[in-house]
Amino acid sequence: MQLTTLARHALSRGATPAATYALIARLGHPPLPVARAVCLALDIPLAETTRRLAECYDALLADPRPDSENDTGELLEALGVFDIPKSLTDTELAVVEQFLVAIDAMGGIRPGHRHGLQRWFTTGNLTTAYLSLAAAHPVPRTGDPALYWATLVTAGELLTAAPSPDTRIKYALAHCRDRAART
Repeated sequence: MQLTTLARHALSRGATPAATYALIARLGHPPLPVARAVCLALDIPLAETTRRLAECYDALLADPRPDSENDTGELLEALGVFDIPKSLTDTELAVVEQFLVAIDAMGGIRPGHRHGLQRWFTTGNLTTAYLSLAAAHPVPRTGDPALYWATLVTAGELLTAAPSPDTRIKYALAHCRDRAART
């Protein structure tokens, strides 16, 4: 049975991508083809799959330790290797552009926060990204607070213009407007 077909079958039975990776890898298949099969079974395009796997190949897939299939699958999932990209509308792309300006205006961002934001952009979870940025603050010495808060106000206005916006966005937008007015 082809690995991608096997991965599709496991996923259709409710297995998570991490568990699917572990299941197939425990059957004795090499890590890279297994990870590729899971990505392809999730309909992640081959070029994107190749890019993602190249980024983590040396650390996770080149020299697997015995009995590490579960850990490797969970790490691949946590790194976003199995994140299914969402096609964004023009408005959503404009929101992401505003987020990128805000990130620059932050003057510095923790790597974990940047990684989470990148995953939310990929999967189209812009509400969570907005709430995360609205709860953060620009770095005092290197950031540009006026630009940061103004950009988040613009992003929030775009998000609230969508049909049935999440109520949390409205509260976060009010917070950002208040911060923008103070700077």
